[in-house]
Amino acid sequence: MKTLSHTLYCSISSSSSSLFQHNPALQWKIQSCKVVIESRTIIKGSLSYSVSSKASPAAVIPPVTTVQPGRAANATPLTPLNYLERAAVVYGDCPAILYNDTVRTWSETYKRCLKLASSIVALGIKRGDVVSVVAPNIPAMSELHFSVPMAGAILNTINLRLDANAISNLLQHSGSKLIFADCQSESLVHEAVSLLPPHLHRPTLVLIGDDACESCSVDCCIDYENMVESGDAAFDWLRPQSEWDPITLNYTSGTTSSPKGVVHCHRSAFLISVDSLLDWTVPKQPVYLWTLPMFHANGWSYAWGMAAVGGVNVCLRRVDAPSVYEAIDKYGVTHMCGAPVVLSMLTNHPRTKPLKSAVHIMTAGAPPPAAVLGRAEALGFVVSHGYGLTETGGLVVSCAWKQEWDQLSGMERAKLKARQGVRTVAFGEMDVVEPDTGKSVARDGLTMGEIVLRGGSVMLGYLKDHEGTKKSMRDNGWFYTGDVGVMHPDGYLEVKDRSKDVIICGGENLSSVEVEAVLYAHPAINEAAVVARPDAFWGETPCAFVSFKEGAADIPTEKEIRDFCKARLPLYMVPRTVVFKPELPKTSTGKVQKFQLRNMAKDLGKIFI
Repeated sequence: MKTLSHTLYCSISSSSSSLFQHNPALQWKIQSCKVVIESRTIIKGSLSYSVSSKASPAAVIPPVTTVQPGRAANATPLTPLNYLERAAVVYGDCPAILYNDTVRTWSETYKRCLKLASSIVALGIKRGDVVSVVAPNIPAMSELHFSVPMAGAILNTINLRLDANAISNLLQHSGSKLIFADCQSESLVHEAVSLLPPHLHRPTLVLIGDDACESCSVDCCIDYENMVESGDAAFDWLRPQSEWDPITLNYTSGTTSSPKGVVHCHRSAFLISVDSLLDWTVPKQPVYLWTLPMFHANGWSYAWGMAAVGGVNVCLRRVDAPSVYEAIDKYGVTHMCGAPVVLSMLTNHPRTKPLKSAVHIMTAGAPPPAAVLGRAEALGFVVSHGYGLTETGGLVVSCAWKQEWDQLSGMERAKLKARQGVRTVAFGEMDVVEPDTGKSVARDGLTMGEIVLRGGSVMLGYLKDHEGTKKSMRDNGWFYTGDVGVMHPDGYLEVKDRSKDVIICGGENLSSVEVEAVLYAHPAINEAAVVARPDAFWGETPCAFVSFKEGAADIPTEKEIRDFCKARLPLYMVPRTVVFKPELPKTSTGKVQKFQLRNMAKDLGKIFI
């Protein structure tokens, strides 16, 4: 039988138009589904994407019957918001949130989220509007992961480490209509809003009070708790009209005027949250300590996942070793996530007694050093390692542990655990391929290629960036991560490097190109290149190599260059090391050879802070 090739246009509901209207760049093309369609079906929507198809006769899809949204018995949109409704029934009297003196059950949390969602709608927020949040891991941040999408809006959690200029760029790019700001970030958000172009509508500001704040100037803002108290507990929350409706907008970078906004839908959020719980074998009613920022890919989806299993969300405003250990001992923490810097922080703390019971900790971003793993295990931590991106909504590759590995030496176990692993249980496919041909590389642990992924939790695309979306989501049906890795003979992935020179500092991704742009603005600098330098605490830190203009009158010192960057970048992006060179190494075509600079940075030794 000759296969047919048609195009199926699926919808992001027509009412979800506020974010996407007048954005032709959002006609995203996704090729991950390869099917034969007997008739071309078009469901019109404000945000649509196409599915190119090739398949065998066995993959033929029957003709589609049009039904009203929510009317088909087998077509209820997948959404993680349903977890909360169920948790209120199954775990209603069980603790959902613990924070200082605050204790809330799942039934109380559900009612608060309903009331808050109704108040958000009462402010004029409509389906598809973007609602931003600038807050640490406090109860409000957990509640807003449900309340914002329950109001039909799109949740945009913003990195607390960004400066006012970066936040302003994100607010402008997203078209945010409403901002929830923690009291300690009030002045930062006010400054960010003041930097918006005069012709743009100013988003409404809601202030989240806290005992940790000495004073909150609520007179100029709406008060968060007042919104909750004045809301409607019987509110009929706005369920997604399609599981492809957007639920989150997360930014991978925010320090330039053209940040990358990753849009995820209800379906992908549902799939990644279930997958993450299943792959990590999270039991019912775990006690989860929030050491991973919820603004970081929605806490790798556990911001929703804890409701699915009736877990206890132990919130922490500030993450430091004394606070973490105090919470572990006080609440009986069973699970937590964090970058390797969290592991280093905990293992370097002068704690003499081991943990009362095992604490499972998931880490990602950079492989944990063997010495750190050894110390963590000696204290009673059970460390798991994975890999994911903002574009996948969480971890989609994990180092699935085999029982026979328990008999190996500590060094051998650490070497195996440092690998990123295999695809998670519910994710589609993972491979390492030759970038030019798309062919799989040899499974020898040596041949490097680009890591590619495809599965249900991959993003819809980049907001207002058709070219960026097209470049990463190729016609062959794969998402190209830009990361370089090898595949071992046993099928386990190991990440070796990152194309585009992304540096992971304390679990946060930063682009070397953005730092270089600032360095090039210095009047004395002729050339600049930034690479990752190994760091015993942060995992990696930016290391800058610079050369000066010939005849430059005033040659700056390393401290002066760092001060120059501090005035223009968030602190975590400022180079910790600046190396002066007469000329940077280049290829015959004039490109800087960053692999040589990386080797030089490694030879500088690890920084101990």
